[in-house]
Amino acid sequence: MKNILTLLFLGFGLIATAQETYSLSDESSLTVDGTSTLHDWTVTANTMSGTAKAEGSAPKEIDFEVVVADIISERGATMDKKMHDALKKEDYPKVFFKLTEVKDQSTVVGTLNIAGQEKTVEIPVKIDLSEGSLKFMGEQKITLQDYGMEPPTAMFGSIVVGDDVTVKFDLVFVKS
Repeated sequence: MKNILTLLFLGFGLIATAQETYSLSDESSLTVDGTSTLHDWTVTANTMSGTAKAEGSAPKEIDFEVVVADIISERGATMDKKMHDALKKEDYPKVFFKLTEVKDQSTVVGTLNIAGQEKTVEIPVKIDLSEGSLKFMGEQKITLQDYGMEPPTAMFGSIVVGDDVTVKFDLVFVKS
């Protein structure tokens, strides 16, 4: 009996150590593209953090967050303020994603929390697990009103942001 318990303990120890841990690299990028009645626009997430775990060639965990205050446009402070207000920055200073499942190595499923609204999403991705890094590349269309956000307006309502945006990401996690 003692030998069986020792073998079980060693077996569980090997399973636990087989999982690799990764941290989000500065090489990562995330942008949001949208439209308005005046022009198309892009904003960039400048502060992101996250961790991932993989077992063999399969990702098992991803926790990822973006600081809303550091999502910045090229169009200036007025647009940034309207975007931050739409994202409810004061009440919800971060956007979160947590992986719940990997489907067929080309789709991830997880919970996405934007502006305090949490939804389960399926995101098509390209996953690359190479020596020392784990990469997720893809894009996902998001409807602002699905997350309780009103599309921003300007010029007394004559300029209106489209309700759909596209999040493009290239997330690079490196071994911790």
